[in-house]
Amino acid sequence: MTSIILLSVLGIVNLFLGFLRSNRMLLPVAMIILVVVFGANAYDWNSASQSYFNNMLTIDRYSVAFTGIVVLTTVLLLPFSQKYVRDDEANLAEYYSLLLFSLVGAIMMVSYENLLMLFVGIEILSISMYVLAGSDKRNVRSNEAALKYFLMGSFATGILLFGIALVYGATGAFYVSQIGEAVANPANASMQPMLYIGLLMMLIGVGFKVSAAPFHFWTPDVYEGTPTFFAAFMSTVVKAAGFAAFLKLLVQAFPAAQNFWIPTIIAMCVLTLLIGNVGAVAQNSVKRMLAYSSISHAGYLMIGLVAFNGALSGLSANGIFFYSLAYSIATVAAFGVLKLVSDQRQREDYTALNGLARTNPLLAFVMTVAMLSLAGIPLTGGFFGKFFLFGAAIDKGYIGLVVFAVVMSMVGIYYYLRPVIAMYMRPAEADATEPVAVGTFQAVVLVVLALLTVLLGILPGIFTGVL
Repeated sequence: MTSIILLSVLGIVNLFLGFLRSNRMLLPVAMIILVVVFGANAYDWNSASQSYFNNMLTIDRYSVAFTGIVVLTTVLLLPFSQKYVRDDEANLAEYYSLLLFSLVGAIMMVSYENLLMLFVGIEILSISMYVLAGSDKRNVRSNEAALKYFLMGSFATGILLFGIALVYGATGAFYVSQIGEAVANPANASMQPMLYIGLLMMLIGVGFKVSAAPFHFWTPDVYEGTPTFFAAFMSTVVKAAGFAAFLKLLVQAFPAAQNFWIPTIIAMCVLTLLIGNVGAVAQNSVKRMLAYSSISHAGYLMIGLVAFNGALSGLSANGIFFYSLAYSIATVAAFGVLKLVSDQRQREDYTALNGLARTNPLLAFVMTVAMLSLAGIPLTGGFFGKFFLFGAAIDKGYIGLVVFAVVMSMVGIYYYLRPVIAMYMRPAEADATEPVAVGTFQAVVLVVLALLTVLLGILPGIFTGVL
């Protein structure tokens, strides 16, 4: 709760900093705010579970863990905002404040106990992202991205809200624990058709937010048009919060209906893995490849939903936590390098990375580590993320699903190695022989991201068993 209050108040304060003539202090202030919030969240780690707003929000170890992921990810992302916001200083304070407000929504999504609070959290996060997606007013693609995201997001929100209404009609409750009791009560069997329709609509609404197929169509175009910094935020923070909310919804509200929703999630998982990986192979733009990569990783995370054990702990919950952390760190590194390169070379295709190992060895190394982690290669966090999720699924008997996921991972190796080949084995273009400018702070953050990725791959035990 402390994190929500701090982000809300300081986000408003940050808006007033926009009246200052100099915007140089806005980035340091935003960093300090997030570090304070991260510390306040860590302070709640060993505290007893506490409920707020008539038990609509609960701060427990589960919410603290995923809040830590989204706040840490944002802290690591902020240094890469410098070039973009320097070009649009008039709106700099608004951008940072919208990021802080979106984090409020993300924290509400991982802490909710009432479906209405889940809806409010999704809306706070989504509305901020609609604005940020179209923040590059000079780019037609950015305007198109914002419009597509807003229109399709509005439909998804309406479907989600309709689903919540039907679930309430079938169970008479908004609280996830009360819904779970009502669904398990044999006396409510006559309400199953309404319940199942409502649950299906909720799966569609949340599936849109995490880019799960077949509700993924917005992702490539929106990512491509959205400024790279905000696309990275969308790919990490939104997805981590979305899956934390997804797992909580299924585990606490609908465990008694698993015979209905598990086949649905399996079908979505297979389709998401297939479309994400095959779609990424066909891309010539690194940014669109990362968009399809984001879709494919939603498929891997859905394996953790299928392997749930009826509690917000154990193999599946810890697997989703570890995978979200490893994926977020690697994705921040990949988008960070891409942003630095595209800012100077004015392109986002694979040729923009040609010869990067000669001009910028650090950028090439960090990008390589990120690609290897996203591909699930050993000694990186991505390998153990998949290992934990696949292990949880095998423990539940979903061997066929795991075999299919492994095959899709092999497909992923192809498109994740394309940037590595471009950086190390292709000569730089004639207009791209100058080294990419990298600030000292950005270089330090890139090194930290690479070290964290390797640390997760060498000492995964430090981060397992958290939940």
